[in-house]
Amino acid sequence: MKRVVAYFCCIILCMQIISQKNIVFGNSAFHTNRSLISNETEEKTSEPDLQITSQSAVLIEGSTGTILYEKNKDERRFPASITKIMTLLLIFEALEDGKISLEDEVTVSEHAASMGGSQVYVEPNEKLTVDTMIKCITISSANDCAVAMAEFLAGSETEFVTRMNAKAKELGMNNTNFMNCCGLDDEITKGHYSSAYDIALMSRELITKHSEITKYSTVWMDTFTHTTKKGESEFGLTNTNKLVRTYNGITGLKTGSTSKAKYCLSATANRNGMDMIAVVMAAPESKTRFSEAARMLDYGFANCTMYQDDNKDTVLEQIAVKRGLKDFIVPKIASTFTYLLMNGESSENIQKEIIYEADVEAPVMEGDVIGEIKYTYGGKDIGSVPIVSSENIGKAKFKNYLEKIVKKFFIAD
Repeated sequence: MKRVVAYFCCIILCMQIISQKNIVFGNSAFHTNRSLISNETEEKTSEPDLQITSQSAVLIEGSTGTILYEKNKDERRFPASITKIMTLLLIFEALEDGKISLEDEVTVSEHAASMGGSQVYVEPNEKLTVDTMIKCITISSANDCAVAMAEFLAGSETEFVTRMNAKAKELGMNNTNFMNCCGLDDEITKGHYSSAYDIALMSRELITKHSEITKYSTVWMDTFTHTTKKGESEFGLTNTNKLVRTYNGITGLKTGSTSKAKYCLSATANRNGMDMIAVVMAAPESKTRFSEAARMLDYGFANCTMYQDDNKDTVLEQIAVKRGLKDFIVPKIASTFTYLLMNGESSENIQKEIIYEADVEAPVMEGDVIGEIKYTYGGKDIGSVPIVSSENIGKAKFKNYLEKIVKKFFIAD
């Protein structure tokens, strides 16, 4: 009889608890889509005098997107074969998604074989693997192979160009519009244009998300075999990026030139954990684009160091969760924080603060943001990394509260 009375007492107590204002089964105050900004693209205010004579130029660091130098970075110009950086980016995305493989054979169409400018003279109906196509596009800037790959991936060059422009919009390339996949266009009135900064953005995406491009972009000389009805013949490839032979840490990436575009280059290099990306457009001479890109890269590596915090030693508290099947969430830090130190800046001046959400309410899914680690330098915000839930926690129902109270009662008894 004593246990029956206790059981009904528990039910009454449970009803009273649920009726309280702080136990409401309404809309949660916890927002899983909260955006915690980490390592935003940042622009340094001091402008170095690098004596760049090219019409447009920009230098950025890849992992942070920090702009280190600029000259007319947003002016729309002819991109020439630097266009192929976007073509290569879409190819590598298709490889990553498993839509194609390096061993797939690509049949060259009449249209692709008819391309002028830089080419490797593939013939209609000739078949090359995706691997060989990438090699020819990257090393020798082959227009014919670029168009063949566009048709292979999208069915037509026109459809592929639509995808190029969609990707450009996604990357924030606000001064770019593509009309073809190879850059063989000298009339900006036709609508094919880009800017130094936009080229840096797509170069950053390619070099940081698909580092396997360096397997091709750092090759100085190579060959491939033409196989046609006439038989087999070897064709030599020589990299149009002269920095491949001379610059320490070079990782790529792509040259471009036409009579109106003049001489263009997107040069990428990696040292000490930093990816520097130097873009030159409308250089007066071929050698100028290489010397000025190298000068920008040198400036970046000489004046920057990378601060990284993996937070391995950071101790996080368990976070209380309201109306959950569990009372506490085990948190974890989502990513490593990086910050580019410049011109004598010291990592000793970087401070961090752990901030948790005030009211976390179930349900909570693994990966939901429940806080952040905020970083400052000399009192100025420089970024943050999210603190997320390491587990799923469901929302408690009436029977869960009842079971919990009964359990506590009998344990106490």
